[in-house]
Amino acid sequence: MATPDFIRTLRASAGHQLLWLPGVTAVVFDDDGRVLLNRRSDTGRWSLIGGIPDPGEQPAACAVREVHEETAVRCVPERVVMVQALKPVTYGNGDICQYMDITFRCRAVGGEARVNDDESLDVAWFDVDALPELGEFGLLRIKQSLSDAPTWFDPTTFE
Repeated sequence: MATPDFIRTLRASAGHQLLWLPGVTAVVFDDDGRVLLNRRSDTGRWSLIGGIPDPGEQPAACAVREVHEETAVRCVPERVVMVQALKPVTYGNGDICQYMDITFRCRAVGGEARVNDDESLDVAWFDVDALPELGEFGLLRIKQSLSDAPTWFDPTTFE
């Protein structure tokens, strides 16, 4: 995943210490109820689309931008699914980040799903009953996007 310029500037003075950052995740559905995923170039794993808002960028606008940048799909946010502080992540270079993730349910409105940048190895639509391995993070967000009920979980056990 490309590191935004503003984070590189922060890292120049902060070093590897923990940075508390906003993040967004987009759960994008098409008219057939399929969910859009990308296979990330940094991990090789299938994932929901997400990223870091630029300074001053609204989270919903960031979700729309990230989806288009990574998959060429145009979408509109329909609602906030969940807001959650994630556990800290230590990257291979020693940088430590912790994200406050805002997950949006989005509806695809145009474009053809394809690899659109160097952050993805593959992009595809999946039926929700035939998803590749996503881990708890992705599965919970997809499940919650399909429901109108609030999500409650024990944050001490969630990865």
